[in-house]
Amino acid sequence: MNRVDWDNWGAEIKATLLFVVRGGEILLIEKKRGHGAGKVNGPGGKIEADETPLACAVRETEEELLISVKDARKVGELWFEMSDYPSILCHVFLASEFEGTPTETDEAVPLWVGVDEIPYARMWEDDSHWLPLVLAGKRFRGKFVFEAEKMLWKEISDL
Repeated sequence: MNRVDWDNWGAEIKATLLFVVRGGEILLIEKKRGHGAGKVNGPGGKIEADETPLACAVRETEEELLISVKDARKVGELWFEMSDYPSILCHVFLASEFEGTPTETDEAVPLWVGVDEIPYARMWEDDSHWLPLVLAGKRFRGKFVFEAEKMLWKEISDL
């Protein structure tokens, strides 16, 4: 059910996700702490003051996986209204080039999986609706309403 006034909506938290895709595989993480701990997702996190979304995506990926992404580009936005967490605007990035070796840190365990073997059952419920758009090279905006971890409503449009 959607009771959100999206025309006047504003996010309390601004964040990023970054997906590295190459050779038919996608680099995901198993989150070890924080919001969504235990779930599989892309690396990312909260945008700091005076930081651009792109700089945040690159920084968070470096902190979580010890790699330096070279060619990240924005492909989408996710707008989340949640019952038990502040509202989030998440900028989604896609990349294929990086330096270093994805390495486990205190925050994340790296997971390379085939793009046709993405473990959606271990991810947030909305991911299966928009991650295929990322992989298809489409630009999109997704709006989602959650009650705890249950998705109640979604709308996905082109950017």
